[in-house]
Amino acid sequence: MWAAGPAPRAPAGGRPGALRLGFTLARGMRVGLYGGSFNPAHDGHLHVAETARRRLGLDRVIWLVSPQNPLKARQDTASLDDRVAGVQALIKGRGHGMIVSRAETQLGSAYTIDTLRGLKARFPGVKFVWIMGADSLASFHRWKGWTQIMREAPVAVVSRPWISLKSRFSPAAQRFARFRRPSRSAIRLADATPPAWVFLFGRFNYQSSTVLRARRGLPAA
Repeated sequence: MWAAGPAPRAPAGGRPGALRLGFTLARGMRVGLYGGSFNPAHDGHLHVAETARRRLGLDRVIWLVSPQNPLKARQDTASLDDRVAGVQALIKGRGHGMIVSRAETQLGSAYTIDTLRGLKARFPGVKFVWIMGADSLASFHRWKGWTQIMREAPVAVVSRPWISLKSRFSPAAQRFARFRRPSRSAIRLADATPPAWVFLFGRFNYQSSTVLRARRGLPAA
């Protein structure tokens, strides 16, 4: 159950330092990486990003719009252009310190672990934190190289409706239970040596991509 498979050490994107990703980051910055299909983006996603930015004291949150989630069907996923535009519209006027990026496409990353390693190589000295909703933590053990992700960067998990309790007893939560830090120390998470993670409780936002797709008559992804 706890072996979804390790990822190779070499970044899939070749020489990440030579890429122009459309944003710059300075050494010492505290930067949240928030990856997902965002199919479509909604207020629940914004709630996760804003909660993490505020509670972790982040300088930036980078929304990494995935070209294609390996765990979801391609035919059920809107085009990358449409999903990027959806995130941009969502954060417009509300996304202080937030960046929408196609970095996974530019890095040639098929998996989160490749993206994380590529960005760390491109921006040495930046304090990256991986951000996810509690729904992602529940299935995190299915991600390629998931134990390696936990050892590459601190992780912040933000509570989501219906799944928060289940996610706290997920394989990933149990495997890394002794590395969980109290939520009151979240402001120092970016400075922590991984593995280190926090679970951030807050007001629930009940929007979900699955519900929005159903309302539009689209398949559940």
